[in-house]
This record gives sequence, C-alpha cells and structure tokens, in this order.
Amino acid sequence: MSDSNKKIAATIETVTHQQATLDLSIALMQRPSVTPDDDGCQDILAERLRNSGFNCEFMYYGDRQVKGEHAEVKNLWARRGTTNPVICFAGHTDVVPTGDEKNWTYPPFTPTIANGYLWGRGAADMKTGIAAFTVAAERFVANHPEHNGSIAFLITSDEEGPSINGTVKVIEALEARQEKITYCLVGEPSSTDTLGDIIKNGRRGSLGAVLTVTGKQGHVAYPHLACNPIHAAMQALAELTAATWDNGNDYFPATSLQISNINSGTGATNVIPETLEVVFNFRFSTETTEDELKAKTHAIFDKYFEDSHFEDTKATYNIDWKLSGQPFLTPEGKLVSACQQAIKAVTGTETTLSTSGGTSDGRFIAPTGAQVVELGVRNATIHQVDEKIEVDDLGRLAKIYEGILENLLLD
Repeated sequence: MSDSNKKIAATIETVTHQQATLDLSIALMQRPSVTPDDDGCQDILAERLRNSGFNCEFMYYGDRQVKGEHAEVKNLWARRGTTNPVICFAGHTDVVPTGDEKNWTYPPFTPTIANGYLWGRGAADMKTGIAAFTVAAERFVANHPEHNGSIAFLITSDEEGPSINGTVKVIEALEARQEKITYCLVGEPSSTDTLGDIIKNGRRGSLGAVLTVTGKQGHVAYPHLACNPIHAAMQALAELTAATWDNGNDYFPATSLQISNINSGTGATNVIPETLEVVFNFRFSTETTEDELKAKTHAIFDKYFEDSHFEDTKATYNIDWKLSGQPFLTPEGKLVSACQQAIKAVTGTETTLSTSGGTSDGRFIAPTGAQVVELGVRNATIHQVDEKIEVDDLGRLAKIYEGILENLLLD
C-alpha cells in the first residue's frame, strides 16, 4: 500500500472510531445519572460488551437514596477471557449535580455539538472515556478474536459520592474469589493542554480530619469565667499550617495540609462559644505515612492543650480521622510504556507522567498489586457549568485505547 493510501485508510479509520465513540457518548450523556444513580448507563454498556463476547455481572451494594427512593448502588464487572494478563478499564457512570441548569449554554443532559465541542454533563468526566474504551475493545476483539489474556471493565455509579459501595466493594469481591487485575487503565480526564499530554501514574494519599475543640461558654465581658475554644486552638492551628511534613520525592510533591472549614459561635456577639470545629485534609506523598501524620498532628495539639488557667475551664480537643486512600505509584514499566507508545502513535505527543490532582478509584485497585494509570480527555471543564470536550479527541482517544490493548495483549 502506498503512503498516500495508508493515510487515506488511517483517516477513514479515525472517522469511524470518532463517530462510534461520539454516538455512544451521546447515548450515555442523555441519561441524567447524577450520583449514585446509574440510570441505565451500565445496561447500555453491558449489551454492547456481550455482543463482543464479554461475560457481564452486575454487583449491587449498600443502601443509598436514588431519586428519593432507597436503592442499592449498581456496579458492572465485565470480562472477556479467562487467562492472564488481565487489562481492566475502570470508570464511573455517575456524574456530579448540574447546579442551576439556567446557567448552562445548552441543557446539561441534552448533549449538543457546537463550535467543535461536545457539551453536556459527563462530557469530560467521564462518559466519553467509557465510550472510547468500549469502542476500542469492540474493534480490538473484532480484529483479534483470539487475543492473549483478558479484557475487563469495572464500572461503578458511586465514584462522585462517598465511594463506599462502588469500586472498593467490587475489588473486595474479586479479591475474595482470587480474580486479579494485572493492568488497570482508569479513564479519568488526565490530559491538560492536549490529548495524552499527561498520564497519571500515581496519586497522593488523602487523610481527612475533623477537629473539635471544647471549652466553656460564657460572657465576653467575663473571660476568666469561660474558656474560649477559638483562642485555645489558634496557636496550634498556626503551627499546624506552617509545618513541613516532608519534601516529596521524584514522583510526588511535598505533603500538603489545607483547612477547608472553620465553624464556631452561637450567633450572638457577646457570647464566648463552647465549641470550635475545624475541618482539614492532608494530601500526602509516599515519603510519609498516615500514622506519622496523625502522630505529628496530635503532638502539636498536645503541646498547646496541656496548660490552663483554671482546671474547670480547660479546653480539650478531639480529632476524628478519615483515610480516603493511600498514595500509590506505578513506576515506568510495561503499562506506562504501552500508554506512551499508543499516545505517540496517534497524536505524536511525548507524554509526561504526573501524580498531581485529587483521588480516583485507582486508589482501591492499586493495593491489589495491579499496575494502575489514568488516561483520558482534557480536564479543563470537569465539574463545571458548560462541561465540554473537543469532538475531534473522541476518535483519537478510542484509537489510543485500542493501541494500548494491542501493546499489552498481542505477541
């Protein structure tokens, strides 16, 4: 085949990928699957995957309010093949609430193509990613029906909410029956400026805390008869926010702490309140641990809460901790290389590895020993009014995903 014919064939293939991915993206985005409601999205995926030889299993967990009624969270585990390696696409069909729909240029659940973009809730986060991988898997299987290993999908409707009845529960079930994922590709929107410029090959850990300081209520004119919890906490909070927790490493930035909420007061200007509540969060690297962060935090507060002018007005503190996920890292290796090569082949982009950003469901999968990366469309408008994504990126993303499958499952 001549070079010109090859270019024509490649163009036709790209258009085909793009239209297929666009059509499925629209079908998914039309469903208002606000977390934790799947609203039938997984049924659409399961029907498509069964046609390509996948065994599809719905897993239901928990008891959540869905459209005002009690319902279990719906999850889909689909697999084609019985041997290793197992490459799994992980994602979520739930989306965040839209806010006031009057502020949207186009109705958020009426997918609209305008100015080269696909507009609507879920366009970036992450129904187009799910559509692209589905199309990629269909085409890969059609071209290589006797491929090595297995292809799997782990799709939840509980990622944008508490994340307690979704991926974490499916992983527990898979682990219990010793069904292991070798490589996991999370379709979260990882790209920044252009498609494929960033791969997330790890994430920082997330440790949340709610500090409650209890003093003694009283009149502001008689502070000696009261104990102000705000005053009692100020020095400790100042030291907490100024502390250096670690210096990070080649893969992770330094651990950071941010206070997100402070609440106190009775509503009156002449009353010393009894309690103060402070909400803060650590995003931590692999240079420190959950236990070390807790110990250092308690040491700071213990230092400032030991002394008091009156024993009966001594302030006390308590911290309720919640670990949302440990940090994880997938070093350069087979999965990372497969992604880099596929991106370069489709876009010509040299990919940068990153561990920045928030958490994803990859935090539940990595501890099983799987290699985990996140790769998806641009994240410029995620969770925003007028969420949108470039239409031209849809077919290219499907081709990248198909290339990753080829790199990992073909000899």
